[in-house]
Amino acid sequence: MPELPEVEVVRRGLADHVLDRRIARVEVLHPRAVRRHPAGGDDFAGRLTGRTLSAAARRGKYLWLELDSAGEGDDALLAHLGMSGQMLVEAPDAPDEKHLRVRVRFDDDGPELRFVDQRTFGGLSVHPLAAATGGGLVPAPVAHIARDPMDPAWVAGDAVAALRRRRTEIKRALLDQTVVSGIGNIYADEALWRARLHGARPTDRLTRAQGHAVLDAASTVMHEALAQGGTSFDALYVNVNGASGYFDRSLNVYGQADRACRRCGTPIRRDAFMNRSSFTCPRCQPAPRPRR
Repeated sequence: MPELPEVEVVRRGLADHVLDRRIARVEVLHPRAVRRHPAGGDDFAGRLTGRTLSAAARRGKYLWLELDSAGEGDDALLAHLGMSGQMLVEAPDAPDEKHLRVRVRFDDDGPELRFVDQRTFGGLSVHPLAAATGGGLVPAPVAHIARDPMDPAWVAGDAVAALRRRRTEIKRALLDQTVVSGIGNIYADEALWRARLHGARPTDRLTRAQGHAVLDAASTVMHEALAQGGTSFDALYVNVNGASGYFDRSLNVYGQADRACRRCGTPIRRDAFMNRSSFTCPRCQPAPRPRR
């Protein structure tokens, strides 16, 4: 699934192309695309028609477009990209994509916004903005999500303390979006490799210095990925213009099983992890000793 850098690439594209534009018409072309909008497709379209998109915002992996003026009581169009969701800006006369699910037309007759989703795991919905646990206003369904390392109000020390309070393994804690948001499997593995920490290290054995090291590494690698348009392993991960990122060429450990570690030359190891995979260097990231 797309992680923070990939979602931020989309957010920036939307900010450039759809803000301050009034919605003239909304077409829901597949009901699953709005299944997270409980009142259904007609209500979804009605809630958007005539509204102006005023801001493009993100917290962690979640993206939304605020409607009309920002502030308490206003609504937002929340986008969950899932595994294959794309937010594309296309000319009105451009051919429809095979997996086009929702079309948003504007009253200026300019480029339209399309939600394309091959696997239909993603979706769009409209929600009121609500106070978030970590502060600020966000769509109500994501009010529990923690701030992410690219958020100007993010406090690294608070995130380190939250990590160390968990009674779990460090990689599982990094993937917990209520602790720190935006980090997924790819950037967790990359951050742990840079910090020379094994993902199975218990969080209650993590020093403050190690906590800062892994979160600093996560922030650095995600900024580097953002500069390269994110990580794209197939044609499903694209920006609003349909272009793929190329940070996958710079990955040090994720997806590099059996290749030499760029730091020490030891073959990278792949292990099963939560129905996914973890990639580590056995020498740079020694597994923690079992508890007695």
